[in-house]
Amino acid sequence: MKPVFPLALALAAVPAIAQQPTSQQPTSPQPAAQQSQALAAQPAKPVPQAQRQGAQPQESVVEEIVARVNNSIVTRADLRRSKDTWQEDVTKAKSEGVEPPKEQDLLRDLIDQQLLIQKGTELGVSADTDVVKRLDQIRQQMHADSMEDLEKAATAQGVSWEDFKQNLKNGIITQKVIQQEVGGHIVVTQQQIQQFYDQHKAEMERPEQVRLSEILISTQKAAVKTEKGQTALPEAPDAQTVAAAQKKADSIYEQLQKGTKFADLAKANSDGPTSQVGGDLEYFKRGTLSKDLEDKVFALKAGEFTQPIRTNQGWVILEVTEHQVSGIPPLKDVEGFIQERLYMVAMQPALRDYLTKLREDAYIDIKPGYIDTGASPNETKPVYTTADATQGGKSAKKKKKFGIF
Repeated sequence: MKPVFPLALALAAVPAIAQQPTSQQPTSPQPAAQQSQALAAQPAKPVPQAQRQGAQPQESVVEEIVARVNNSIVTRADLRRSKDTWQEDVTKAKSEGVEPPKEQDLLRDLIDQQLLIQKGTELGVSADTDVVKRLDQIRQQMHADSMEDLEKAATAQGVSWEDFKQNLKNGIITQKVIQQEVGGHIVVTQQQIQQFYDQHKAEMERPEQVRLSEILISTQKAAVKTEKGQTALPEAPDAQTVAAAQKKADSIYEQLQKGTKFADLAKANSDGPTSQVGGDLEYFKRGTLSKDLEDKVFALKAGEFTQPIRTNQGWVILEVTEHQVSGIPPLKDVEGFIQERLYMVAMQPALRDYLTKLREDAYIDIKPGYIDTGASPNETKPVYTTADATQGGKSAKKKKKFGIF
C-alpha cells in the first residue's frame, strides 16, 4: 500500500525497531509499558550481490520473491513500498533530531515483522477489537461521519482499504507480541532511576514555562471573496456580536467554576483550531506571550484558569495544565521520563536478541543478492532437492513447505 497523507499517519503506531530513545524530555511522560512499540514494519532495500559483481539484477520479474520466512514471503514489491515509507521516516527523523532508520535494514525489518506476526498467531494474540477502536479513532480524526465515509476517503487517496486494515492489524499484533514477550520482562529499578537522575541533573535544567489550553469564542466573521476572486478581510465585529460572544464565554466560565472539565468544554464550544484536542496549546516560556497574558497565566497554578479575556479573535479562557518552575526539577516530576528512557535503552538490545532467537527457530531463505542484516549464523537453512520439486515443493525439513525462487 502506498502511504498517503493523512491516512498514512494512522499507521504511525506500527513501531520502529531502529528508533532510538531521544534525550529530549517529553512534555507529558507516559508509563514505560507503553514504550513496547519498538518494532516496525520498516521497509528494506536489497543490496544485490550481482551489483557488487558488476551485473545488474533483473527488473522484469513480477512479484519477485526475495525472502521466505517459514510459510510467508517477502516480495520485491514489499521492498519498494517499504522504501517509500523509509524515505518519509528519514525526513521525519531528521526534523526531530533523532537517528533515522538505515536503508540496509529494510529487508531485516520486513522479516522481523513476519516473525512477530507468526509468533502472534502461535500465541493466540487477537487484534480485531483493537482494529475497530483504532479505525473509529481515525474516523473521528478525519471528521468522517461513518466508516463507509472513511473507506471512501481512503479509496480517493489511492489507499487499498483492505490493505490499510491489514497493516493496522499487523502493527497492533506486533506491538502486543513485543510487549508480552520482551517488554514484560524488562524491569527498571528505583536505584537505576535515582542513579540516572544524579548523573544527568544538568541536562534536566529547564526555564519556567506553562502549558496552556484555550477555549476561544470567536467574534470574527468569515473572510469573503470579491468579484475578482480575491479574499477580502472580514469586517470588524459589531457590538451585538461581541456581546453575544461574551455572554457565551461567561456561561462557559461559570461551568468551569462548577467543576466541568476544561477539555470537554473546549471540544464542545471552542472555535479555536485546538478544539478537537481539548484546547491544548503546548508550552510557553516567559517572553513568548503578550505582557498582559503572561502576567495572568504565570500567576496561576496547574489546574487554574483565567476569566474570559478579550482578544482580537474574540473571548478566550486559558487554563494552565502544567506550571514548571525554573531550575532542576525534583525527581518525582521527571521519574516517569527517566523510567521511560531507561526502559527504551533496555528494550533495543532485548528486542534484537528476541528476534535473533525467532530467526534461529524459523526457516528463512534469502534470495542471492539480498541481505538480511539481522541474520543469525545459527539459522536453519531449508534444503531443496530435485525430489522436492517433483513432489510439489515439499522441503526435507519436517512440517515446513517451500517453493523455489
